Amino acid sequence: MFLEHFKLTGFAMAQIFILGSLGYFLVRKKLFSLAGLEDLSRLVIQVIFPALILNQMLRNFSFDLYPIWWVFPLISLGITVLGLGLGLGLIKLARLKTHKLQLLSLVGFQNSGYLPLAMVASIFSGQQLNDIFIYIFLFLLGFDLVAWSLGIYMLTYDSQAKFKLKNIFSPPVIANLSALLLIALGLNKFIPSGVLKPLEMIGNCTLPLAMIVVGGNVALVHLKKIDKKAVFFVLLGKLIILPALGIWIVLKLGLPQLFGFLIVMQLAMPSATSLSVIIRHYKREDVLISQGVFFSHIVSLLTIPVFLGLYLSLAVLK
Repeated sequence: MFLEHFKLTGFAMAQIFILGSLGYFLVRKKLFSLAGLEDLSRLVIQVIFPALILNQMLRNFSFDLYPIWWVFPLISLGITVLGLGLGLGLIKLARLKTHKLQLLSLVGFQNSGYLPLAMVASIFSGQQLNDIFIYIFLFLLGFDLVAWSLGIYMLTYDSQAKFKLKNIFSPPVIANLSALLLIALGLNKFIPSGVLKPLEMIGNCTLPLAMIVVGGNVALVHLKKIDKKAVFFVLLGKLIILPALGIWIVLKLGLPQLFGFLIVMQLAMPSATSLSVIIRHYKREDVLISQGVFFSHIVSLLTIPVFLGLYLSLAVLK
């Protein structure tokens, strides 16, 4: 049974790898410039991904169908706290003297949006796919609020660092909140199909374009002298300990399979590529971030199918 689930999740990762490799190849061969990649990234973040969220939420979400919707942002906060807590422990275990916040960020913040969406789109279909899409969008509400505030602060920490409210309210967060407000007021019923259909068409471009952006960002990683010890502890914490803890917690609590899948999947994800983007944007010293992002994405091609296959097998047996 494990082999069947491993093949299923492994096939999904293979599809993601092909799309990501295209972005990697285009950037490495300079067929896609840095400016072009940044423009595409902004387009995905500011227009295409929000369109996907709006379309899916307005069509498939209701407070009656998802009465515990508020749990998902809290779960995302819990997962971030768990990752940061583990990161602190690994810093002590590794006895790191410098770049502690970089290791902490790599363990604490995962690729929580694009990669999980592409993964579930390759595995699920029908109502299950609609449900887990909604779960991920609601999850991102909590994650983005922390990642684009605390995450930026950690990676740009200095005496001049200031908290900026606009960092929290990214376009995906605004799309989520707008959809929830429209649904709460009952206004979603009056939105014509002539508006929803273009949203659907734009949103359908999200997954392939997002994977190209992820692959392109990985191609920008500059691997100088590899800090083998630090990278080892990042991979150990991010790709082994966290998903293993996730499986134990989910099975211990007896959570529904789809609900548990979301948690284990998020805990199994590699370090967020946005960490490299933040480092480049704020012109901070990149000693460990690029290495952690690069190697966590490469190694996760194996670890994600292993842990998701293991979880699905154990969940069925239970």
